[in-house]
Amino acid sequence: MVKQAKRFVWLVLAVAAIASVWQFWLARPACACGPDVRQELKYAPVHEYDPQRDAAADIERAVAEAKRAKKNVLLEVGGKWCVWCRIMDAYFEANPDVLKLREDNFVTVKINFSPENENKTVLSKYGEIPGYPHLFVLDAKGKLIQSQGTGELEAGRSYDKEKFVGFLKKWSPSK
Repeated sequence: MVKQAKRFVWLVLAVAAIASVWQFWLARPACACGPDVRQELKYAPVHEYDPQRDAAADIERAVAEAKRAKKNVLLEVGGKWCVWCRIMDAYFEANPDVLKLREDNFVTVKINFSPENENKTVLSKYGEIPGYPHLFVLDAKGKLIQSQGTGELEAGRSYDKEKFVGFLKKWSPSK
């Protein structure tokens, strides 16, 4: 009798486990998406300076996304240590129209430059960086089309809206 009770308990546990797995399987979102949608889901923007990231891979993915979305790539080179990098972040937060202009026309990638990781190899492709933050604009093929010091876009302790909008418009892709 005890042996039959143990078998019954094991049978109930097995059925419960199978039912749980089946319920999980049925609750998952179905992906009836083609290869283009799956490719789109793979891209995740890089909006933080992270010394652990592979900048070359981030740029490669951004270029692929820019090609797909018919945008240019905006590389923001700087670091968490950089006061003007934080000011630029705050500037975009305070100016949603400028942020929208950037997001509509560029795939933005933050590239870390810090003692932990200077990203020398990848950044050497784009030329000298006189100060931080520094902006590089790439076309949808990954070709450098502009190297921009941000000092020219500053106004007091922030950025000049007219200059920043002018920069973004000038280097936006022609659609």
